Amino acid sequence: MVTSSATGASTRTSTGSSKGTSTGDRQGSAAGPATLDLRAAIAAIPDPEVPVVSIDDLGILREVVVDEQARTVTVLITPTYSGCPAMHAISQNIEHVARRYGYVANVQTELSPAWTTDWMSAAGKDKLREFGIAPPGPRSEVVPQPVGLRLMARRVTCPLCGSADTDEISRFGSTACKALRRCNGCREPFDEFKTM
Repeated sequence: MVTSSATGASTRTSTGSSKGTSTGDRQGSAAGPATLDLRAAIAAIPDPEVPVVSIDDLGILREVVVDEQARTVTVLITPTYSGCPAMHAISQNIEHVARRYGYVANVQTELSPAWTTDWMSAAGKDKLREFGIAPPGPRSEVVPQPVGLRLMARRVTCPLCGSADTDEISRFGSTACKALRRCNGCREPFDEFKTM
Protein backbone atom coordinates (compact mmCIF):
# COMPACT_ATOMS: atom_id res chain seq x y z
CA MET A 1 0.00 0.00 0.00
CA VAL A 2 1.57 3.32 -1.08
CA THR A 3 0.80 6.12 1.33
CA SER A 4 2.00 9.65 1.87
CA SER A 5 0.59 12.71 3.57
CA ALA A 6 -0.22 16.09 2.06
CA THR A 7 2.78 17.59 3.85
CA GLY A 8 5.13 15.11 2.27
CA ALA A 9 5.98 13.35 5.54
CA SER A 10 5.95 9.60 5.46
CA THR A 11 3.08 7.94 7.26
CA ARG A 12 2.78 4.64 9.01
CA THR A 13 -0.27 2.62 8.14
CA SER A 14 -1.65 -0.56 9.60
CA THR A 15 -2.01 -3.64 7.45
CA GLY A 16 -4.68 -5.31 9.56
CA SER A 17 -2.32 -6.85 12.11
CA SER A 18 -0.17 -5.18 14.72
CA LYS A 19 2.48 -4.87 12.02
CA GLY A 20 2.73 -1.33 10.67
CA THR A 21 4.16 -0.58 7.26
CA SER A 22 4.90 2.58 5.41
CA THR A 23 5.63 2.68 1.77
CA GLY A 24 5.25 6.42 1.32
CA ASP A 25 8.07 8.58 0.02
CA ARG A 26 9.28 11.79 1.66
CA GLN A 27 8.21 14.04 -1.23
CA GLY A 28 4.51 13.14 -0.93
CA SER A 29 4.22 12.16 -4.57
CA ALA A 30 3.29 8.80 -5.99
CA ALA A 31 6.22 6.42 -5.84
CA GLY A 32 7.98 5.93 -9.15
CA PRO A 33 8.75 2.54 -10.70
CA ALA A 34 12.34 2.52 -9.37
CA THR A 35 11.09 3.20 -5.83
CA LEU A 36 8.49 0.43 -6.09
CA ASP A 37 11.17 -1.93 -7.48
CA LEU A 38 13.45 -1.08 -4.53
CA ARG A 39 10.67 -1.74 -2.03
CA ALA A 40 9.79 -5.03 -3.73
CA ALA A 41 13.45 -6.10 -3.80
CA ILE A 42 13.84 -5.39 -0.08
CA ALA A 43 10.59 -7.19 0.75
CA ALA A 44 11.75 -10.23 -1.26
CA ILE A 45 15.00 -10.70 0.72
CA PRO A 46 14.96 -14.29 2.02
CA ASP A 47 15.26 -15.03 5.72
CA PRO A 48 18.79 -16.45 6.26
CA GLU A 49 17.58 -19.19 8.61
CA VAL A 50 14.45 -20.19 6.67
CA PRO A 51 15.18 -19.08 3.08
CA VAL A 52 11.85 -20.26 1.67
CA VAL A 53 10.18 -17.21 3.24
CA SER A 54 11.03 -13.56 2.64
CA ILE A 55 11.48 -11.01 5.40
CA ASP A 56 8.11 -9.60 4.31
CA ASP A 57 6.40 -13.04 4.48
CA LEU A 58 7.93 -13.52 7.92
CA GLY A 59 6.50 -10.18 9.05
CA ILE A 60 9.76 -8.69 10.31
CA LEU A 61 9.81 -5.95 7.65
CA ARG A 62 7.94 -3.15 9.40
CA GLU A 63 8.56 -0.02 7.36
CA VAL A 64 10.31 1.11 4.18
CA VAL A 65 10.70 4.87 3.59
CA VAL A 66 12.44 6.01 0.42
CA ASP A 67 13.84 9.51 0.01
CA GLU A 68 14.48 9.79 -3.72
CA GLN A 69 16.18 13.20 -3.52
CA ALA A 70 18.69 12.12 -0.86
CA ARG A 71 18.96 8.63 -2.42
CA THR A 72 18.40 7.01 0.98
CA VAL A 73 16.08 4.30 2.19
CA THR A 74 15.19 3.84 5.84
CA VAL A 75 14.11 0.31 6.70
CA LEU A 76 12.60 -0.70 10.02
CA ILE A 77 12.80 -4.38 11.00
CA THR A 78 11.76 -6.31 14.11
CA PRO A 79 13.56 -9.53 15.08
CA THR A 80 11.59 -12.70 15.65
CA TYR A 81 13.12 -12.69 19.13
CA SER A 82 15.66 -10.54 20.97
CA GLY A 83 19.17 -11.58 20.04
CA CYS A 84 18.16 -13.31 16.79
CA PRO A 85 21.49 -13.96 15.03
CA ALA A 86 19.92 -13.55 11.57
CA MET A 87 19.32 -9.80 12.04
CA HIS A 88 22.90 -8.88 11.14
CA ALA A 89 22.72 -10.86 7.89
CA ILE A 90 19.30 -9.36 7.08
CA SER A 91 20.64 -5.82 7.65
CA GLN A 92 23.61 -6.53 5.37
CA ASN A 93 21.30 -7.92 2.67
CA ILE A 94 19.09 -4.81 2.88
CA GLU A 95 22.16 -2.57 2.53
CA HIS A 96 23.36 -4.65 -0.44
CA VAL A 97 20.00 -4.41 -2.23
CA ALA A 98 19.82 -0.65 -1.60
CA ARG A 99 23.34 -0.15 -3.02
CA ARG A 100 22.34 -2.16 -6.11
CA TYR A 101 19.57 0.41 -6.71
CA GLY A 102 21.87 3.37 -6.01
CA TYR A 103 20.60 4.11 -2.48
CA VAL A 104 22.19 4.21 0.95
CA ALA A 105 20.26 2.15 3.49
CA ASN A 106 19.64 3.09 7.10
CA VAL A 107 18.44 -0.12 8.78
CA GLN A 108 16.81 0.34 12.17
CA THR A 109 15.73 -2.40 14.58
CA GLU A 110 12.60 -1.95 16.66
CA LEU A 111 11.91 -4.33 19.55
CA SER A 112 8.53 -2.98 20.62
CA PRO A 113 5.96 -4.14 19.91
CA ALA A 114 7.54 -7.57 19.98
CA TRP A 115 7.24 -9.66 16.82
CA THR A 116 4.56 -12.32 16.81
CA THR A 117 3.85 -15.20 14.45
CA ASP A 118 0.52 -13.49 13.80
CA TRP A 119 2.52 -11.07 11.60
CA MET A 120 3.47 -13.88 9.20
CA SER A 121 1.61 -13.77 5.91
CA ALA A 122 -0.68 -16.60 4.84
CA ALA A 123 1.57 -17.06 1.80
CA GLY A 124 4.58 -17.35 4.11
CA LYS A 125 2.85 -20.03 6.20
CA ASP A 126 1.98 -21.91 3.00
CA LYS A 127 5.62 -21.72 1.86
CA LEU A 128 6.77 -23.17 5.20
CA ARG A 129 4.29 -26.06 4.88
CA GLU A 130 5.33 -26.77 1.28
CA PHE A 131 8.98 -26.79 2.38
CA GLY A 132 8.25 -29.34 5.13
CA ILE A 133 8.09 -27.00 8.14
CA ALA A 134 4.89 -26.97 10.17
CA PRO A 135 3.72 -23.34 10.24
CA PRO A 136 2.67 -21.70 13.51
CA GLY A 137 -0.97 -21.63 14.50
CA PRO A 138 -2.76 -18.60 15.88
CA ARG A 139 -1.57 -17.24 19.22
CA SER A 140 -3.97 -17.53 22.11
CA GLU A 141 -5.11 -14.20 23.45
CA VAL A 142 -3.69 -13.30 26.86
CA VAL A 143 -6.44 -12.23 29.22
CA PRO A 144 -5.56 -11.16 32.79
CA GLN A 145 -7.21 -13.70 35.05
CA PRO A 146 -6.31 -16.16 37.81
CA VAL A 147 -4.01 -18.84 36.53
CA GLY A 148 -5.54 -22.29 36.45
CA LEU A 149 -3.70 -25.47 35.73
CA ARG A 150 -4.82 -27.72 32.93
CA LEU A 151 -2.90 -30.09 30.76
CA MET A 152 -3.49 -29.92 27.07
CA ALA A 153 -1.80 -31.69 24.22
CA ARG A 154 -0.78 -29.35 21.43
CA ARG A 155 -1.60 -30.82 18.04
CA VAL A 156 0.78 -30.11 15.19
CA THR A 157 -0.03 -31.48 11.76
CA CYS A 158 2.74 -33.12 9.76
CA PRO A 159 3.51 -30.92 6.72
CA LEU A 160 4.60 -34.02 4.77
CA CYS A 161 1.62 -36.39 5.09
CA GLY A 162 -1.03 -34.34 6.95
CA SER A 163 -1.23 -36.63 10.01
CA ALA A 164 -2.05 -34.97 13.34
CA ASP A 165 -0.32 -37.84 15.19
CA THR A 166 3.03 -36.13 15.86
CA ASP A 167 5.43 -35.92 18.80
CA GLU A 168 7.85 -33.24 19.85
CA ILE A 169 11.39 -34.65 19.91
CA SER A 170 13.14 -31.46 21.01
CA ARG A 171 11.78 -28.02 21.97
CA PHE A 172 14.63 -26.50 19.96
CA GLY A 173 15.32 -27.47 16.36
CA SER A 174 17.82 -26.13 13.85
CA THR A 175 17.11 -22.59 15.11
CA ALA A 176 15.68 -21.28 18.38
CA CYS A 177 12.39 -20.36 16.71
CA LYS A 178 11.75 -23.94 15.58
CA ALA A 179 11.05 -27.23 17.41
CA LEU A 180 11.95 -30.69 16.12
CA ARG A 181 9.02 -33.10 15.72
CA ARG A 182 8.39 -36.59 14.37
CA CYS A 183 5.29 -37.83 12.59
CA ASN A 184 3.96 -41.17 13.83
CA GLY A 185 2.12 -41.64 10.53
CA CYS A 186 4.94 -41.37 7.99
CA ARG A 187 7.73 -41.63 10.63
CA GLU A 188 9.53 -38.61 9.16
CA PRO A 189 11.07 -35.85 11.30
CA PHE A 190 10.16 -32.23 10.56
CA ASP A 191 10.63 -28.73 11.96
CA GLU A 192 7.79 -26.80 13.53
CA PHE A 193 7.92 -23.00 13.48
CA LYS A 194 6.92 -22.22 17.07
CA THR A 195 3.96 -19.97 17.77
CA MET A 196 5.14 -16.80 19.54
